[in-house]
Amino acid sequence: MTYVKIFQMKTAQGRVEEIFLDGSAGIVCPPELIPHPGQYLHAHADGSVSPLAVSLFPSLISPKGFRSAPAAPPSWRPGDILHLRGPIGRGFFIPANARRIALVAFDDSPSLLRGLIPVAMKQNAEVVLACDSQIADLPEVVEVLPLEAMGEILRWADYAAFDADRENLNRLMERLAGMNQAGAGIEAQVLIRAAMPCGGIADCGACAFILRHEWKMICKDGPVFDLRGIK
Repeated sequence: MTYVKIFQMKTAQGRVEEIFLDGSAGIVCPPELIPHPGQYLHAHADGSVSPLAVSLFPSLISPKGFRSAPAAPPSWRPGDILHLRGPIGRGFFIPANARRIALVAFDDSPSLLRGLIPVAMKQNAEVVLACDSQIADLPEVVEVLPLEAMGEILRWADYAAFDADRENLNRLMERLAGMNQAGAGIEAQVLIRAAMPCGGIADCGACAFILRHEWKMICKDGPVFDLRGIK
């Protein structure tokens, strides 16, 4: 499985440009800090009393920055200066020959997968999103189906991207195992969500999980993993 290249992390200032109704933030930052879908930044607001940085994933990406996914800290306001570090971690990679792409938000908003839609459209791929929550302003060409249709979607797809919380990862794997080999043989990746307070620099263990009898850190070994390596 191929992943987006992990670039040398950089530090720079960014700015909160807008706070949206869903709590997400529009972030302006240098182009080299814009994370690819699946990667993240660590952000600390200027003057914040919190000792921990915030992990910011991209939802929508633009040349001047990105819209965060999920919600930003409620204390952030437009105009706030952010101290940023990143991009951090392994991101998603859609194979160039993929033409039927499944995006599966297993237990949360699909916003963490949304940045893959423009990538898929650039290579003229069809996209089906499986989720049980609502998301606004999707391109009309994206078909949205409930999670109960996941087996059917995976039999159709030639690439799949999943988003799942670490605590629900076993439940996802059990559900896939019971689908009569649906999706067997296709390339598939999963973004595993967990708190990542150190952002890959301290091995704090807060985001650790066991993969093939070894401890892995989601913050730096992921957050995106080969799904077949987890089964």
